Amino acid sequence: MYILDVLKSILFGIIEGITEWLPISSTGHMILLEKICKFKEVSPNFFEMYLVVIQLGAILAVVVLFWNQIWPLKRNHGRHGGASITIDRDIIRLWCKIVVACIPAAVVGLKWNDLFEELFYNYQSVAVALIVFGVAFIAVETAHKDKPAKINSLNELTYPTVLMIGMFQLI
Repeated sequence: MYILDVLKSILFGIIEGITEWLPISSTGHMILLEKICKFKEVSPNFFEMYLVVIQLGAILAVVVLFWNQIWPLKRNHGRHGGASITIDRDIIRLWCKIVVACIPAAVVGLKWNDLFEELFYNYQSVAVALIVFGVAFIAVETAHKDKPAKINSLNELTYPTVLMIGMFQLI
């Protein structure tokens, strides 16, 4: 492997690590970066797998960081040395809401994944989308700057709201 490819991998990792935490498309940034920083002698299939693996690393970092808040089984230590396990129902409800929020992406992805990849997985579409939706985010944030939030905790999220979040996630 070329040393330059190692440096490019580090750059991809940094960009993925930063963009995964922000409300922007980490995949889109990987597509743009690949246009600027191509790997030598890498097939399109390998690069596609590379993107999955690098995003898996970022997602696993999120899981590790928030493990205590997303794992529903809690160990309770008794007074006499015994331990029992309880299930946190709020976390189970949270996971149910996450599943509901994923339904739109699953339906659209299963039905039209190949078409969307052909149309939108190129640097021109990604650049336009990042600019357009970036401006839209700024406009929405500015318009709602002084308004109080309607939802202030995860428990306040309703199933219709999480379904709507899933619909907007498609963008």
